[in-house]
Amino acid sequence: MATGYVRSELVTVFGGSGFVGRHVVRALARRGYRVRVAVRRPDLAGFLQPLGGVGQIHAVQANIRNRESIDRAIAGSDAVVNLVGILYESGRQSFDVVQAVGPGAVAAAARDAGVGRLVHISAIGADANSESNYARTKAAGEAAVRTAFPDAVIMRPSIVFGPEDDFFNRFGAMARIAPVLPLIGGGNTRFQPVYVGDVAEAVAQGVDGKLTSGTVYELGGPEIRTFKQLLEYILKVTGRRRILAPLPFEIAKLKAWFLQMFPKPLLTVDQVRLLARDNVVSEEAIKEGRTLEGIGIDPNAIETVVPAYLARYRKAGQFSSPDRTVSQS
Repeated sequence: MATGYVRSELVTVFGGSGFVGRHVVRALARRGYRVRVAVRRPDLAGFLQPLGGVGQIHAVQANIRNRESIDRAIAGSDAVVNLVGILYESGRQSFDVVQAVGPGAVAAAARDAGVGRLVHISAIGADANSESNYARTKAAGEAAVRTAFPDAVIMRPSIVFGPEDDFFNRFGAMARIAPVLPLIGGGNTRFQPVYVGDVAEAVAQGVDGKLTSGTVYELGGPEIRTFKQLLEYILKVTGRRRILAPLPFEIAKLKAWFLQMFPKPLLTVDQVRLLARDNVVSEEAIKEGRTLEGIGIDPNAIETVVPAYLARYRKAGQFSSPDRTVSQS
């Protein structure tokens, strides 16, 4: 719920109707900010309005490929948040346009409009030399933001979990129908899942001006788990008995080549490339305090959040008890 007090400051949030975006909008509204949600389809963003007081949250049309629409969305803003990103390419929504060129355009528009603060969401694994196009364009987007707006706060979360996430829900749904779940690359890739509410709180602190300008923060949860351990946890919570079969990266790429042809692919070749590298907070970020704990946020563990929304994937939904047996090949 909102505080009931609406401040004069206006924050424009690009991508505010997405998974992370709706939580960021809620966190900002609770602080009393006026929130302008910049999205391609504002008619589909009405569900955000109850997160604030009357008139506190409103949606406007903006396309990250169109500078004029970006300028209109930012006009009069005190702070800007860019959350726009994609997990796979589709039509005109390419990694290069959305994650490399787009962030630079938002940062340049924010600079030209005299915006005081900019928070940009990237991802752990952003690397200009990565084999993954996703990771390369994330790195290019960061570079473009820093060039146009040197004081921007950049945040790199690990995989983000929450009721609407694309990880636990995806594999929970797969476990409901598939007898075998693939352990891509043997399932040894390490992740540090971070709760979406914690990411939103970190973004809100950036908007508040509490974080160090021009700094990259790495956001991870309290535990590091391998891909195999995460799948085992999903099976444990949902009470499913499934075979976890190791799948070498090269074979996984071959399968992904066919799967990525679907309108909403289960797996892409680029995602397989991403799985070849760990997705955890760096030791350097920990030492320098560029983490959730470093900014005073006690991160939520997956056990405190995930079971509530994975219950839908049990045999009898939330009314059944999970079977804790997992089969492995």
